[in-house]
Amino acid sequence: MINFSHISVLLSQSVDMLSVKPDGIYVDGTAGGGGHSAEILKRLGENGRLFSIDRDPDAIETVTKRFEGDKRSKVLHGEFAHMKELLLKEGIEKVDGVILDLGVSSHQLDTAQRGFSFHEDAPLDMRMSQQGTTAAELVNTLDYKELCRILSAYGEEKYAPSIVRGIIKAREEKPIETTLELAEIVKANVPQKVRRDGHPARKTFQAIRIAVNDEFGQLERGLASAFDILKTGGRLSVITFHSIEDRIVKQTMAQWCVGCTCPKDFPVCVCGNKPKARLVNKKPVEADNEELDFNKRSRSAKLRGLEKLV
Repeated sequence: MINFSHISVLLSQSVDMLSVKPDGIYVDGTAGGGGHSAEILKRLGENGRLFSIDRDPDAIETVTKRFEGDKRSKVLHGEFAHMKELLLKEGIEKVDGVILDLGVSSHQLDTAQRGFSFHEDAPLDMRMSQQGTTAAELVNTLDYKELCRILSAYGEEKYAPSIVRGIIKAREEKPIETTLELAEIVKANVPQKVRRDGHPARKTFQAIRIAVNDEFGQLERGLASAFDILKTGGRLSVITFHSIEDRIVKQTMAQWCVGCTCPKDFPVCVCGNKPKARLVNKKPVEADNEELDFNKRSRSAKLRGLEKLV
């Protein structure tokens, strides 16, 4: 069995937000090591059901083994962006709650051969699904303009132009094949002061990982799919680790919560728009000091939730 080690961030808070019903139907769209799934199962009665979804084969193997023999649990291999289709194949049209814990897992970061980390040398991979285009293929084939866009938009890297020039120069001599090769190129193409402020390759690796896995596209489609399958009164709980992810979640939820859009000087509503949802928490929930002490990866986590009204 694969040791899929991962400390679930904001575990009790995110599951509390679902307001789990003992006989309800729930979806963990990012199963990982099964932390959130296990917490939901603790709160379900014998007639409750949980569907745990992940695109990473390592996660599927781990969670399948972990919940083996629990008739309430069903593990589905696929992308959470396709949760509606995955659940329809199981005969499920509506659910009481969906939880999403976004970003990269501890297992993916800590398993060197997966190629997510700049701390150890490994093939430049970064694929969560272990299928499709690798990070090495993107780094070695995309043009200057597209690589700059990825580093700027997904990594918020202000030295993107100089880093990309370094990448293109290096790959003209030989393909960039490993994590440390890329990390060294980044380090050589940023100012000295940046090298003293944490690892200079962090933003570049983040940006390329997001591009390889289409993380923002997955999120937009996944939020729409999750909201579509929620019953009236159903809850959606989402944990983000990146400012752009959080912005997507915040703005999408806000759109669902908008009611009347008539100008303020209209005496009565003529648009007929009613809110489709209400926010469970107006401001995002963040990790407390106790959690920050034992899990440093919780420092950027933000939890948002809503309840469907129609």
